[in-house]
Amino acid sequence: MSISKPRGTRDFLPEEMERRRNVEFKLREIIQKWGYGEIVTPVFEELELFTLKSGEGVIGELYNFTDKGGREMTLRPELTAPAMRAYVNEMQSFSKPVKLFYFENCFRYERPQKGRYREFWQFGAELIGSSKPEADAEVIALAMALIDAAGIVGDLNIGNLSVLRHLLAQITNDAAVSGQIMRYIDKKEYENLDAYLGEQNVSPDMIDKIHKIISLSGKDGFAAAAHAREVVGDLPELAAFEKTLELLAAYGVTGYTVNFGVARGLDYYTGIVFEIYAEGLGAQKQICGGGSYKLISLFGGGDVVSTGFGIGFDRIMEICSLPAAASKTVVLVSKPETLAKGIEIAGKLRPHVTVLTDIMGRNFKAQMEYANTVNADYVLIVGEKELESGLLSLKDMKSGEQVSLSLEDLVLKMSLSGFDLKN
Repeated sequence: MSISKPRGTRDFLPEEMERRRNVEFKLREIIQKWGYGEIVTPVFEELELFTLKSGEGVIGELYNFTDKGGREMTLRPELTAPAMRAYVNEMQSFSKPVKLFYFENCFRYERPQKGRYREFWQFGAELIGSSKPEADAEVIALAMALIDAAGIVGDLNIGNLSVLRHLLAQITNDAAVSGQIMRYIDKKEYENLDAYLGEQNVSPDMIDKIHKIISLSGKDGFAAAAHAREVVGDLPELAAFEKTLELLAAYGVTGYTVNFGVARGLDYYTGIVFEIYAEGLGAQKQICGGGSYKLISLFGGGDVVSTGFGIGFDRIMEICSLPAAASKTVVLVSKPETLAKGIEIAGKLRPHVTVLTDIMGRNFKAQMEYANTVNADYVLIVGEKELESGLLSLKDMKSGEQVSLSLEDLVLKMSLSGFDLKN
C-alpha cells in the first residue's frame, strides 16, 4: 500500500531545504538587526480569532475542526491575527513600539497552483504602537530590504486607504457595504463596482471621485498626492503620506509606484498599504503585502495602530536564485582498525566543515567511490600509516591535489573561510 502526501503539500528534500534555510537565515539576520524580536504562536487557534477578523465567510477556506472538548478550532491561515492575540494576552504592558517578526507554516483549504499551497510558509513583521509616518516608512523599507536579501527585484506599489475611506464615510456607515466596495476595488472589478455603487444609490459625482482616486498611479508620489487633494481636499493623511515618501528616500527606497488603487481588500487596513510584485510567478506575482491597520481592539485590547507585512516565503523560493549556503564536505576514509580514531578526528573538524565517516563497512575503494557520489570537496585518509606518522592525507576531489598535514594544521586550515590546499 502506498500513501501519498496530502494535496497541496510538499516534501522538502535535503538539497531544497539547504536553499530554504539559507534564505531564511539571511532574512532572520536582517530583521533582527532592525530590532525585531521573534514570536511563535500555536499552530491552531480558536476559530473565532479569524472570523472576528475576516467574517464567517472565511470558514470555507480554513482547516477548522471541533476538538474533544467541543471547542471550535482551526489551523492558522495567517499570522497577523495570532500575533495581535498574543500582544493582547501577553504584551500590552511592553514599551512601545513593540517590534515582532515570525516565520511559521500556515494552512488554507484552497485550490493548489503555482506558488500557492494548502500548507505554506509566511515570513512577516508587525510594528505595534505607532501611527506615525516614521513607522510606515520603516516597515516598507524593511520589507524591501528582505526581498532584496533574497536576491529578488521587487516591484513596490504604495497606496493610502485613508483617502478612499474618507470618500466611503460620505457614502455609508455600514462596514459591510464599504468592505464590499473595497473588495471590488482590490480585485479591479470596476464594472461590478459601478453596479454595486448604483445599487447603493451613490451619486454620479461621488462615483466619479472614487474612480479619480483609484486611477491615481505613477512614479511621482507627490504629484499623485497633489491630484488627490484636488478631489478630496487637504486631508492631514495626505501630508502624512508625503512624509512617508520623504523618509523612504532617506532609506534609499526609490523606483516604486504610488497607486491609490491598492486596496488590499481587507476591512481592517486603515492608512498606508503596499504590495510587492515579482516576475516569474504568473498570475500569482504578489510576494509581499502589508500596511497599517487596527485589529487589537477587536481582540479585547486598546485602540492601538499597527503596521506590518507578510512575505509569501514559498513564492519567493519559486524565483529565488540564491544557492544553498556554501559548505565544504569532507569524506573521511579509514580502515576498521583506524575507524575509532577517525571518528575522533571527525569530531574536531565538524565545528568547521561537514564530515562524513563510513558506517556501511565499505572497503577503501568503495569509500572513495562514495566520496564521488556525494560530490565531496575533499577526502581525508586516516590509515595506519597516517596515524603512525602523525600526518593525515587530504585530497582535493576537484583538482586531484593531495597534501599531508598534522591534525592541528588541518583543523586550522579548515577553520579558515574559503580555504584551499595551496594556502
